[in-house]
Amino acid sequence: MSSWYMKPNSEADIVTSTRIRLARNIKGIPFPSGMTDEQKKELKEKIKAVITESNTPFSKKLKYIDMANVPEIEIKAMVERHTISPEFVINPQGKAIILSEDESISIMIGEEDHIRIQVILGGLCLEEAYDIASNIDDMLHSALHFAFDSNLGYLTECPTNLGTGLRASLMLHLPALEGSGEIRSLSDTVNKIGFTVRGIYGEGSKSLASLYQVSNQVTLGLSEKNAIENLKIIATQLIEKEKALRESFEKLKLEDTVYRALGTLKYSRVLSSNEMMNLISRIKLGISMGILSTDILPMKLFVENQPYMLMKKHGEISPQERDSYRASDIREAFN
Repeated sequence: MSSWYMKPNSEADIVTSTRIRLARNIKGIPFPSGMTDEQKKELKEKIKAVITESNTPFSKKLKYIDMANVPEIEIKAMVERHTISPEFVINPQGKAIILSEDESISIMIGEEDHIRIQVILGGLCLEEAYDIASNIDDMLHSALHFAFDSNLGYLTECPTNLGTGLRASLMLHLPALEGSGEIRSLSDTVNKIGFTVRGIYGEGSKSLASLYQVSNQVTLGLSEKNAIENLKIIATQLIEKEKALRESFEKLKLEDTVYRALGTLKYSRVLSSNEMMNLISRIKLGISMGILSTDILPMKLFVENQPYMLMKKHGEISPQERDSYRASDIREAFN
């Protein structure tokens, strides 16, 4: 089955991916930071039992993985694929994950909260992703009984998640806004109305390949569906601004930039992560603008040539060897 980064270019032009995340805790159990090792073990077994014993076609497609048994390279490759959060990899002992085959669904057990339900899909599909996450939420809640207050909503370890516990985010490719310098002012503007613009791996991370995560910050005082609708409005405005700036590009200069990137990717023998990401961003822009006609999936190249994804494929290799394998793999994709 195809992962989110396998979405065809025509359907994932500016919005490369949609993610819905729900934070939940079980009533009567301490938050993860206050749990004993035995309580963490019991929590994992309890959630695993709900999934495996539900005996539905949906649950049979999910796989339970104890993070203590996952090699470090695979764990970090999962972060690069956005299957798990960077915070989840800190001390994997006592943690587990329940995954769908295509990794569009990941239920993280023992992150900041007892349960983090994540659904990630390619392109712009907020409602579809939310429906999937909501169905999982209902299934788990009926058996586990989540901590909920009639005034405050779902109770979470961090007060910023209190209420709906929802984080809805879109990954946007914004090279024109980035190049014009407008991305910073737009980030400040959306921040004032309850949204945030962050780097590719969320809070504290930098933008790579002109990719930015736009997500809601407010989880208290509004419904999950209202948060999603508001995010779509904000994203639509950013997309329109990006498209308008793209139309103002000087055609010859843009074509030159795109074809230089193509030439470098087709013939390089050594490619660093940063250079690869910048070049892939230009290829993605060229495809979106109709300059290039190709079956190449830029986000597939972007994800599968990250450092730990390369080591997952080629073994434990040095940074220099990674740069060589990266160039070789990308040459093969383009030739």
